Amino acid sequence: MPSAPVADDRPNSLDSREQWQRVRAFLNDHRFALTSRLLAESPPDHLVPGTPLLARRHWIPEQPVPLERVRLRWQPDTPAAPVDGGGPELDHIRPRQQDGTTCRRYADAVRDLAKPRLFENRSCYRLLDVETSVAGPVLTFGRGQYFDVINICEAVAHEYAAAVLAGPDGPVSLAATPFRAAIADPTDLTRRPVMAATSTLTIRHDRQTGDAEFVLHWRDPGKVASGGGLYQVMPVGMFQASHDAPWNEENDFDLWRAVLRELSEELLGNTEDYGSDKAPIDYAAWPLDKTLTAAREDGSLRVFWLGLGMDPLTFVTDMLTVAVFDADLFDETFRRIVSGNEEGRRVGLDDATGRSAGIPFTAEQVDRLTGTEPMQPAGAALLRLAWKHRTALLRLP
Repeated sequence: MPSAPVADDRPNSLDSREQWQRVRAFLNDHRFALTSRLLAESPPDHLVPGTPLLARRHWIPEQPVPLERVRLRWQPDTPAAPVDGGGPELDHIRPRQQDGTTCRRYADAVRDLAKPRLFENRSCYRLLDVETSVAGPVLTFGRGQYFDVINICEAVAHEYAAAVLAGPDGPVSLAATPFRAAIADPTDLTRRPVMAATSTLTIRHDRQTGDAEFVLHWRDPGKVASGGGLYQVMPVGMFQASHDAPWNEENDFDLWRAVLRELSEELLGNTEDYGSDKAPIDYAAWPLDKTLTAAREDGSLRVFWLGLGMDPLTFVTDMLTVAVFDADLFDETFRRIVSGNEEGRRVGLDDATGRSAGIPFTAEQVDRLTGTEPMQPAGAALLRLAWKHRTALLRLP
């Protein structure tokens, strides 16, 4: 006699996908609250004092460092990392596909069930080491992929959101977040592949009046795969080459060039297509680069490094920079500043003159944005650090 069939108590594919989508929507709607809850329940090690950002002590300099003093090293033989988002620790949140198989990676689930407007697995510069020296920070990079951010950072946040939904009235246990436990210390750069973004606080400073303001971004969760629904400084972008063509890897391996491209794209609304699929960018011939390089030389533009850190919910890594523009230079450079871009919209305050570029750089606004508004931890920390160092950044007496 044939044996009776064994019941499959796993959720069917439709239920599995719908549950994944519910958690993903909950995550995007409550990133700020989830981060606050995580920090309240189990404060992680390595928090930057007074900020919601994770960082090892030597990652945050005592004083702003001119960007030109930050040195980059290249390591072509990039080592594998033990945690890559493909292990069994994430089986409990992986949705099942229509054929009954389970999505192998979190990026596969995002692609199939919640694909944002921008979603491409581009090559990135992977952060391998951070050193300090008398001359300035030294950052070592190798090769990586953008989907490492999705497969690890968005997955670990999704896992935490699922645990909160499953037990909203009690603390999240370690047993409910095995992937977070597997990562252990998120500041260990050997434990997982770490892709870093450049996050730049752009300040317009009027030396005559002493007034300063900064541009602020709201990231649209329908357009971005990470950090949606939150305020952030601008511009921000992954540290990566302008195109995956091999000649760009060396040509674009430069922090200033990364910031420059993001200023062009996010504040001016220019295309990300630089033609570098056919030839490397000729930065020396680019009018924006010539203008801003001359401004850096004459002091009307000053760019600083304030360190780097990680979001405690997602472990997304941001390199923190500040670009201080003299008012005349800012107004001329960004006279066509856009109100929206491919990732969200620029946020400003009502201004009777109609000339406001953004948010006043004042204690009141810094306290509001970093204390009560839903802002990304990197942006909140960058604002706090910039306010702490405002005398040096703005060259105040």
